[in-house]
Parts: sequence; C-alpha cells; structure tokens
Amino acid sequence: MEIPAQDAAHMARAVALAGHGHGTTSPNPVVGCVVLDAGGQVAGEGFHAYAGGPHAEVVALAQAGERARGGTAYVTLEPCDHTGRTGPCSLALLAAGVARVVIAVPDPNLRAAGGLARLRAHGVSVTSGVLGAEAERVNEEWLTYARLGRSHVTWKFAATLDGRSAAEDGTSQWITSAAARADVHRMRAAADAIVAGIGTVLADDPHLTARPGSASAPVPDGPASLSSAVGGTPFGAVASPADVAGGAEGRLGAGRAAPTSQARPGGGAAGGRRPLRVVVDTRGRTPQDARVLDDAAPTLVAVAEDAGTGLKADLLRLPRHGRGLDLEALLEELAAREVVSVFLEGGPTLAGEFLRRGLVDRVVAYLAPALLGSGRAALGAAGVGTIGEMHRLTFDEISPIGPDVRLIARPATQPGREQ
Repeated sequence: MEIPAQDAAHMARAVALAGHGHGTTSPNPVVGCVVLDAGGQVAGEGFHAYAGGPHAEVVALAQAGERARGGTAYVTLEPCDHTGRTGPCSLALLAAGVARVVIAVPDPNLRAAGGLARLRAHGVSVTSGVLGAEAERVNEEWLTYARLGRSHVTWKFAATLDGRSAAEDGTSQWITSAAARADVHRMRAAADAIVAGIGTVLADDPHLTARPGSASAPVPDGPASLSSAVGGTPFGAVASPADVAGGAEGRLGAGRAAPTSQARPGGGAAGGRRPLRVVVDTRGRTPQDARVLDDAAPTLVAVAEDAGTGLKADLLRLPRHGRGLDLEALLEELAAREVVSVFLEGGPTLAGEFLRRGLVDRVVAYLAPALLGSGRAALGAAGVGTIGEMHRLTFDEISPIGPDVRLIARPATQPGREQ
C-alpha cells in the first residue's frame, strides 16, 4: 500500500508522541494522536501519559477544540470503544465531528476494540495500517502483553568485549561505567518488574531497585545511534513533566506546539515508580536478610509449587519445568497482575532458560572496552547444539554510553508479536 506523504508524516509524529508515554501508562498502551483541521493544518496533539488519565485522542481533541470538526485524526492504535476508567475514544471523535480517522495498528484487546467499526457506521472515513511497523515497535511491550497473554521480556546484561560478565574470582563490580549504570536505572524505572534468579541473589545480593537519579548519563544521540522509535523517545529514556509541558519545543520539533502538560498527578514520571522485584527461586533459598526483601519496593519470590520453604515473603508457587520453574507460567501470572514489561537481569543460567524457551523479546547489552579472557560468560546454555540453531538477532540501536556501547537487538523472528 502506497502511503500518501502527508499521512506518513503526521503518523510519524503520532508515533513520536506515543513514545513519551513509555514507563508511565502500564497496564495501558502507549498511544499518540495528531488532529488536523479541515484545511489540513495541525490543530491538536496528545499522548496517553498515565493509566486512568485522558487518552491520546481526548488530549489532542481538547487542544484542537472546534477546529477538529471536519478534520482528520491520526492515531497510533485503534480508538477504544469501551468504557473503562475513561470513556470510549470512538465517541469522543464522533462528538468532535472528525471526518477522517487514520490508524496504524488495530487494537488486539477484544474488550476495547471496535472503534473503527463504530466510526465507519457513522460515516467517518477510516484508513488503517499507516506506519504499522513503526507503531508496533513503539508499543511492543503492550502488544506482546495483549496478544500473547504474557509479560514482554527485555534481557539486559553487561559484559566485556569478549563476553564476560564476571572475572574468574567472581568479581563483577564494575565492568561498565557509571554512565552505563545510570542508563540501566532509567530502563529499570520504565519497566513494571525487574527479574533475577536465585544465583544472582546469592552471589551479589542485589537491591534490584530503580534509582534513575543516582547518576547522570547522556541520552544516546547522533549518527551512531539507530533509534528504535521513529522520532520518538529512545528506548529506556523517560519523558519528564518538563518535556511534555511548555518547555518542550526543541524536543518535540521546531515550530510545533508542545502537547498540553500530561504529567501524572504527584509527579508521575517513571523515576517515581517502584517496579515489582521478582526472584526466580525454585527451592525457596532466598536469605531472609537479602536486600531484595527490604521495603524499598514490593517483591515476589517465585518458587516451585512443591517447595518446602520457611521463607517469609510474598510467594508465587509455580509448576516445575525440568530443574527449574515453568517460565511461561511465570510470565502469565505476572501478566495477570498487570505486569506488562519485565526487565530480566537474572544471570547467565536464567537468561539461557528464557532464551531457550523463546521468551526473550528484546536484548539490551552494555559492552565495555575491556577484556578478561576467562570468567563467567554473560549467557549460559540456551538450547543451542550446533551452529544452525543459533539464536539470531537483528540490531535496532548501537549507541555510545560514556566509554561503553549499548546494543539493542531482538530475535529475528517473533511469531505472534506482529500481526
């Protein structure tokens, strides 16, 4: 399908706006909207900023006012057609008198879908599939959650250039720089849950909290960076209230009005979130005094359903799978708790199991310009017996982070995620 240049340009802008909702909308999707008046001029813009807050269409229509009548709305996800914490966006578009609606991705959530059918039934011209791949990418966490019924998984690791995550004596602090570690904290803050295995807990006693203000690091930019969101917020970067209020003209495009301030009441940027901490601990061996069990953030310890443990913690009992736990069941249980995105930091063994079972949706690697030659590998056994069974990836981004490099990649094939 050949896309008119105007449709592509305005949808690209909507995709960029959607990216500003990363880390604050869960369990809702990120959505962006651009409204043109009848003469084809931009009249309003908006994005969904937080669950329970106004949807992108409502924000953009409010900014457009009467200029929306007879105009066109560009929306990255099909307008909802149900009443939840807010009313149906399909009805809002009809009430505003919009004559045409252009969307990128149909809504896979059957409870909310139907907006396009309602709009067509009332004489609104509808175009679907414009920049669908770009809109899929900016909203991939939620689309995985909605389509597959499980949490989306990003596996993060830090290593030397020869792939070592710890020295021969087990020491690993610090392979990467303070700038890279600060970037990790920003990514943690944008996730709903941080997952680690019992091996990591016993070896390192990690805190597994998100502390995005603990150090400063530049957001990747420049010719070496390949952004995963078209013109949007780079993955892991979180739009601050200042970015979405009046001072954002430079970031949102010269000569373009910034969207109406949409910060969550009380501050609402991802830096104030406390992602759920999850320990995958088949036999329930987490020490009672482990830092991951303090009150800095909620914690869930996943154990085998038949594990005998006296651990005093919030336990999630799961079926066994081989020598470990059923990780598919773990992700389904987390999704049932409205955990849309998981940030996996769980050591080589757990990462290998996630990869073996096809449960890694994205890989974020921080590589330091250093060599160890021996020591712990970043990835354990992952079900590969011969070269033809390699888990092949495609790169989304290559970015300098201080003296290190951040690589973002995803499996070359991801059945069920893009439909």
